[in-house]
Amino acid sequence: MEMDLWTYEREQWNSGLTALCGVDEAGAGPLAGPVYAAAVLLRRAARRDHLRQSGGLHRGGVVRPARGKPRGALHGRHRPPERRGYDPDLCLIDGNRDHDSSVSITAPHMCLVGGDGKSASIAAASILAKVSRDRYVSGELDAKYPQYQFAKHKGYGTKLHYELLDQYGPCPEHRRSLLKKWEAKRHG
Repeated sequence: MEMDLWTYEREQWNSGLTALCGVDEAGAGPLAGPVYAAAVLLRRAARRDHLRQSGGLHRGGVVRPARGKPRGALHGRHRPPERRGYDPDLCLIDGNRDHDSSVSITAPHMCLVGGDGKSASIAAASILAKVSRDRYVSGELDAKYPQYQFAKHKGYGTKLHYELLDQYGPCPEHRRSLLKKWEAKRHG
């Protein structure tokens, strides 16, 4: 049975809210490259057909945090959307927790585990973050560090990526915190 991605939005719109902001991130797991956070604001008038034609995407944005610091992405991801020029009634955030007070959202929000498969606004933010990150890694990082072939693996821990790490060692775009097992094996 296919999940209706509009259930959470419909529930909130039926309760009187008009602007919902879906928030998600991409790139927290790869060995290299930045984490991208995205927010997409959907107005009550947005419908599935309009969304497909991009008319329902009222606003979309990507925040690229400091290089190699996934925790920095959480700050970008959880920065109150109203500071980004959004005016949401409620933020729907992919995940299961609101992070500590230094990065907490102050706007009204709801955390949804697996939200990118349950909410149209989170799914749109997820796609925006992933596509934007992949373009950056495949374009800019691949051009800057061609020996790592980032366009092929997007920074993820594939067999090819580990082989290239063995050959060249890490570059400044690699996250040392995610290379601990590789370093232990290499120096072990």
